[in-house]
Amino acid sequence: MITDPDRTPLPRTFFDRPVLEVAPDLLGRTLVRLTDDGSIELRITEVEAYDGPGDPGSHAYRGKTQRNASMFGPPGHAYVYFIYGMWFSLNLVCGPEHSASGVLLRGGEVTQGQEQVRKRRLSARSDKELAKGPARLATGLAIDRSLDGTDLCAGPDSPLSVLHGTAAPADLVRNGPRTGVGGEGADHPWRFWIDGDPTVSPFRAHTPRRRRT
Repeated sequence: MITDPDRTPLPRTFFDRPVLEVAPDLLGRTLVRLTDDGSIELRITEVEAYDGPGDPGSHAYRGKTQRNASMFGPPGHAYVYFIYGMWFSLNLVCGPEHSASGVLLRGGEVTQGQEQVRKRRLSARSDKELAKGPARLATGLAIDRSLDGTDLCAGPDSPLSVLHGTAAPADLVRNGPRTGVGGEGADHPWRFWIDGDPTVSPFRAHTPRRRRT
């Protein structure tokens, strides 16, 4: 039997590298989400890197908690968190175990299962907006905390996996400051995207949230 190499899941060794190597290398790869309604596939077009306890912008900066425990586990697992009491976001754990680095998936093109995604993203004005931004991506792909800790390298029956796909050409990869990150990590140019792709979300600088009085 001849196997299409593009349809082969990425091995754990892919994720067991420094996060700033993994992040741009994920662009163009295919995220597969298996649901009860069928398979959804997403071509990854935008990501952000978070470098563990040494990165002030990372959830792991202040150490291990019940919420971020998956970040400290082996590479090639999912870290899913709930933000602002409204949305989920999907991160892919990288680097050696206990390093707590990860890549946030910020945007992508839905290439299979569009009908399923549209039902969850009724406000999307076009297919380009189905997964344009981390909250939209998670909503459209039915990603929530039940997927936290999922092994991305467990094989075709895993609810989440990443296929080799076709990596984005190096001359189309751009990088710049991360969206919405303030403080010491605000200027880290650790957001990576495919230049000119319509599914890439717009950059937004950090805006301090007002405290309730």
